Amino acid sequence: MRIGYPCINRSLASRCGGGFRLASFTPARFRATVAANLAGLAEMVAYNRQHGMLFLRISSDLVPFASHPVCTLDWAREFAADFATIGRAIRDGGLRISMHPDQFTLLNAANLEIVARSIAELDYHAQVLESLGLDATARIQIHVGGVYGDRPAAMARFIQVWPTLPPRVRERLVIENDDRQYPLDDCLTLHAATGVPVLFDFFHHALLNRGEPMPAALRQAAATWTAAADLPMCDYSSQEPGGRKGAHAEQLDATDFAALLLATRPTDFDLMLEIKDKEQSAARALTIARQAHDPRVCMTVLSDDVGATLLKKGAPFADFAGRRCATNHTWYRTGRPAESAKRHKKV
Repeated sequence: MRIGYPCINRSLASRCGGGFRLASFTPARFRATVAANLAGLAEMVAYNRQHGMLFLRISSDLVPFASHPVCTLDWAREFAADFATIGRAIRDGGLRISMHPDQFTLLNAANLEIVARSIAELDYHAQVLESLGLDATARIQIHVGGVYGDRPAAMARFIQVWPTLPPRVRERLVIENDDRQYPLDDCLTLHAATGVPVLFDFFHHALLNRGEPMPAALRQAAATWTAAADLPMCDYSSQEPGGRKGAHAEQLDATDFAALLLATRPTDFDLMLEIKDKEQSAARALTIARQAHDPRVCMTVLSDDVGATLLKKGAPFADFAGRRCATNHTWYRTGRPAESAKRHKKV
C-alpha cells in the first residue's frame, strides 16, 4: 500500500496545475505556463520522495488546453527533457502516479461531439504518462458519466465506445464508483463487459451502494485488477462535519482512518486521500499506519543495493522491515515489525 494525495501540495509555493484563460492563449504564455507547471511537479515529486508519500495524482492542468484545437504546439517534444527527468525521479522513488480528468469527460454521452472531446482529453492524459516514461500501472481514472434518464442505454453507450478508444488510453483507464449516479454494482457490470478495472472509492460507496458491506465490496473491486504488478487503486475521504452530504473532510479523521485500515485487511491497494489538507493528512495517515504496524504500508524508498544490504544486516530494521516492490524492484521500509516481516516477507 502506497499512500498519497492529489494535485496540490499546500506546503510548497509552486503548483503543477497553473493555467490561464483560453482567450489569453499565446505560444509564449503556453510555454511559460507548462515550464512552471513541470518545475512545480518536479518539486512535488521530490517532496513526496522525502516524506514517503508514494502515491501522487498529477493535475490534469499540467499542460493547459492540450486537447483543445487552439493548442497546435508539440509540447511533448518541446518539453521531452523535462518530462524525462521527472519521470526518472518518479521511477527511482518508487512512486505510483495517477490522473483524474474532470467531470466533463463523458464517454457515455449521447452527444457524439462530447464523446470525441472526451476521448481527445483522455488521450492527452495518456500522452503525459507516456512522456514521463511510466508503465501502464500509472492510471487514468474517470467516473462512468451521466445516466441521461436511461441507465441501461447510458451503460450500453460506454460499452460501445470502449473498443474505439486509443490503445494507450484503454491500457490505463479505470472507472470509479461515484456518489450520485453509478455505484459499485454498475461499475462491475461495465468491467464484465469491457475488462476496465474498478477503482474503489470508500466514501462514495458509503453514500451510494446496493447493500454491499464495505469489505466485500472492496474485494469485488480489487478482483477486477488482474495484472500481478498492478495493485488496485482506492480513494478515501470522510464526511466534513457540518458540511453538505458528500462534502470531503478538511482534515483526516484519525479514528475513521484507523478503522478503515483494520477493516480492509488483508486486501492490499494503493490509497489516494481525497482530503482537503492534502499532504498534511497523508503524513498523519502514514503515522497512523505505522503505529498500527500495518504490514501493507510502504513508507520510505531505498535503492536496490542499499535495501538488500540493510535487509541482510538487519540492524537498521529494528522498527521497519524491507519489502520489495513487484513493479520496479525498489526496496521499501514498511510499518511492519521485523519479526512479523520474517513471516510475511514479500520479494
